Amino acid sequence: MIGVYDSGFGGLGVLRHLRTALPKRDFCYLGDSGRAPYGGRDPHTLLDFGEQCVEQLFDEGCRVVVVACNTMSCIALRHLQQRYAGPGSDKRVLGVTIPGAEAAVRASRGHIGVIATARTVASGTYVEEIRKLGPHRVTQRATALLAPIVEEGWEDTDVARLAVKRYLDELLADGTIDTLLLGCTHYPMLEPAIAAAAPGLTLVDPAPYLAEQLVAWLVRHPAFDHEGAGVLRVLCTGDPLAFARHGARFLGEPLPVVVHVGEHTHAPLGQIVR
Repeated sequence: MIGVYDSGFGGLGVLRHLRTALPKRDFCYLGDSGRAPYGGRDPHTLLDFGEQCVEQLFDEGCRVVVVACNTMSCIALRHLQQRYAGPGSDKRVLGVTIPGAEAAVRASRGHIGVIATARTVASGTYVEEIRKLGPHRVTQRATALLAPIVEEGWEDTDVARLAVKRYLDELLADGTIDTLLLGCTHYPMLEPAIAAAAPGLTLVDPAPYLAEQLVAWLVRHPAFDHEGAGVLRVLCTGDPLAFARHGARFLGEPLPVVVHVGEHTHAPLGQIVR
C-alpha cells in the first residue's frame, strides 16, 4: 500500500494523478485537516506534524509514503527521509518538490515564477532545486489567501479572480516570467483564474510529474511495488463528513468512508536540529 500525506484536501488532487498512473495499486491517504493550514506554521511544529502523520501511515501498513504537501516537502522531507528511510530501512518517504522543479525547468525559457505558501517561499527549497538544474532565474511570491479561497469552494468567484490578479500583477510586473510553478496542492483548482490573469504563461502543476516519477521509481525499486486491487482508504484528523464533502472536488469523484484519526497519534519529537 502506498501512503499519501497532505495537510488537508489539496493532496487529493495529487492522489487523483497517482491513481490514474497506478490504477492497480492500493493507496491510503491522510489529510491533516484538523491542523490545517500548514502555510503559516513554524518549522518546529511542522516537523512534529510530519513525524506523526508519516508514522500513522506506516502504522496503516504503507511502506512508501508520498508527501504531497509542498510546505511539508520543503520543510521536513529531508528530515523524514533521514529518520525513517535511512540505510537498512524497509520504508521510503518521497516528496513533490524535485518533480515540480524538474517540470518547471523543462517548461521554462529562462524565468520561473513560483507561487506558494509563506512557509514554502521562506524555505527557498524551490529556488535551490531549480538552480541545481539550470541557470534559470526564479522569482517567488507568497500567496496566503489562495488556499483558503479554494478551501471555501470559491475558486470560480470574483473573490478568487481578484485575489489571483492582485498577486500575479505584482509577481509578473517586469514581464519576463514565462513559466509559473503552482507550489501548493490547492492552486490547480485556480488554473482558470490564473490563466485569465496571465494569458500565455505556462502553468506547471507538479502532480502529474510526481505521478510519472513514482511510476519510474517503483520500476527501479520493485521490492516496494506490490499490485493490489485499486483500494483507496482515506483518513483525516478533522471532521470526516466535511472532509468527504469537500474532498470530492479535489479527487474528482466521491470519497470512500473517511475515517477519523487522532491529531496527536504519536508523542511530538520535532526540533529543527535533532
